[in-house]
Amino acid sequence: MGDLVVGARSGPGEPEGQGSSVGAVEEEAAVDLGKSPDEGGVPGPGGPADESGSGGSRHGGGSGGGSGKGAQAKPRSFWKELPILIVIALVLALIIKTFLVQAFSIPSDSMQNTLQQGDRVLVDKLTPWFGDKPSRGEVVVFHDPGGWLEGTPSTASSNPVIRGFQDVLSFIGLMPSANEKDLIKRVIAVGGDTVECKGTGPVYVNGKPLNEPYIYPGNTPCSDKPFGPIKIQPNHIWVMGDHRQDSLDSRYHQDLKGGGQVDDNQVVGRAIVIAWPINRWATLPIPSTFNQPGINTAMGLAPSAAGLAGAVPLVLWRRKRLVVKARKASATETSSEG
Repeated sequence: MGDLVVGARSGPGEPEGQGSSVGAVEEEAAVDLGKSPDEGGVPGPGGPADESGSGGSRHGGGSGGGSGKGAQAKPRSFWKELPILIVIALVLALIIKTFLVQAFSIPSDSMQNTLQQGDRVLVDKLTPWFGDKPSRGEVVVFHDPGGWLEGTPSTASSNPVIRGFQDVLSFIGLMPSANEKDLIKRVIAVGGDTVECKGTGPVYVNGKPLNEPYIYPGNTPCSDKPFGPIKIQPNHIWVMGDHRQDSLDSRYHQDLKGGGQVDDNQVVGRAIVIAWPINRWATLPIPSTFNQPGINTAMGLAPSAAGLAGAVPLVLWRRKRLVVKARKASATETSSEG
């Protein structure tokens, strides 16, 4: 540090022969810099900034290399950062699972050939938060309405360590839960619809026959369990599996509470894509048969009927008011004549 300070103090015209004496003076000044001005200390060349920038001038005896080492923070070890990264990743996964998308595993053959046993589907959980309701043709995951899965064995492991590991992964959405009682079916009819199926089909929704190419090859639309006509309650859906002869769907639970209909509030969300295995990756769009003209007729008439029902009391009230007004006018006229 002595040579650096000398270079800073010497001007172009400084005699070379006096370099050593000047250097000695500067070394002595550097030692006294640790004192305050009241104690006879000498301010450094950089003024007050030297107190933070130069360890040697502040504490006496520090070198320029020491000041640089103190100014640069040592990078944190990867192993110290790893737990923080894991916690952040888990929190993000939990948020995504709770509000955005959740993975579900297909446990049976009831949705063949659209879905195979062991497929992993991603379910959209975001749109229901904004009031979106299930639509005809969607493949949806829903909680057991009550009694549908009675007697179904649990898929949880008997090993407590493995079961605990499964519970943690299912909680953050990295694997399906072995404890939750959820089902996956296709929405056939929604609140306000009339649905029925006789003999070998087809299924009729609001009087319109459905063309269902997604039904498992060799199956009929409903020959194993004909039903209807059934009027779907508001805010409810009627669901059926694509493997009609291997699906215990709405048809088979008409004796339970709700008559086989599923409350919209029980719907977790719509399955939008097959995510695993990779060779089966595919989206799950709504079949075109559910967009045929006239299928929404019943729903279209509902607002008109509601408007008419609301208008009748208003008309009667207005009519009664006019009658009362006319009687008062007649009475006033009679009294004035008398």
